[in-house]
Amino acid sequence: MALTNEKIQQRLTEKFGEGFFQFEESYGMLSFEAPKDQNLKVLQFLFDDEELNFKFLTDLCAVNYPDMAGRELAVVYHLHNLTENVRIRFKVFTAVAEPDVFTACKLFAAANWMERETFDFYGVNFVGHPNLKRILNVDEMDYFPMRKEYPLEDQTRVDKDDEMFGR
Repeated sequence: MALTNEKIQQRLTEKFGEGFFQFEESYGMLSFEAPKDQNLKVLQFLFDDEELNFKFLTDLCAVNYPDMAGRELAVVYHLHNLTENVRIRFKVFTAVAEPDVFTACKLFAAANWMERETFDFYGVNFVGHPNLKRILNVDEMDYFPMRKEYPLEDQTRVDKDDEMFGR
């Protein structure tokens, strides 16, 4: 029997209970959210369950939502069931003040560098990561450049004035 979004949602609610997840479907891909302290349990279940069989971590990234108090950072996992060719998106939210999320390195080897990059640009602290340090930016950087805490460009620059471009 083919693996459908409804079947995935059913298996997850059977295991973790009603109201544990916030499910949504966009463009045919099932997306869901769970509490951040449960991310490893959910990922382990998705990996181990013979019916779901999500063994491949396609991507791991973060998103900054500065207007969502207490939920400013989202860690997003994209998982792929290679035998059924089904993809899902799993999110956990955390506060900027407490950006701790458990690492998925022991489950997915590919998570190692993706988590380092996410730490480097967003400041998410992956608890239990074997080597969580900057991977692309310089070590001396004391901020996280992909957070929306800074203006996109210097508002005082005169070479960006519209008059210079005939506007």
